[in-house]
Amino acid sequence: MSAAWLERAALDYLQRYSASTDMLRRTLARRVEKRARARGEEASAFADMVEATVARAVSAGLVDDARFAEGRLAALRRRGTSRRAASAKLAAKGVPREVVEAAMEAEREAQTGEDGEAKAAWAYAKRRRLGPYRPPDKRAETRERDLGSLARQGFSYGLARQIVEADEAP
Repeated sequence: MSAAWLERAALDYLQRYSASTDMLRRTLARRVEKRARARGEEASAFADMVEATVARAVSAGLVDDARFAEGRLAALRRRGTSRRAASAKLAAKGVPREVVEAAMEAEREAQTGEDGEAKAAWAYAKRRRLGPYRPPDKRAETRERDLGSLARQGFSYGLARQIVEADEAP
């Protein structure tokens, strides 16, 4: 394994996927581990090389945690993910807490006059066919299930109840 091989692996990954710094680091470490195992080498010997490759990608602007967090947050919110769940998903991707909070704050500031959490909840209800998106004859029997689904997604009880009890979708 060489630095050139590791850089090609990083570029190959970044061409296909948007990634946080930690995601790139974990991906490169997995590739090094796999290749070292196949060659009977010790993967820990290449840890410095992985760190150097990640540092070069960051300094070249190929990896930016803030840009990744903003883009991923926007995509999650469009799909109907609550703030709480989006924050957890970004943390699982290795985005630092302060970067996640900054992205959340930027999203709140960008939304003038509309509630982003309600918009996301409605998007989730539409995608999962909850509340007013269900056939009218099945709404009463699935009310508790719909409330539970919205609560597990991270939406407040009041918002979930508002959506499930709505007569029609906005």
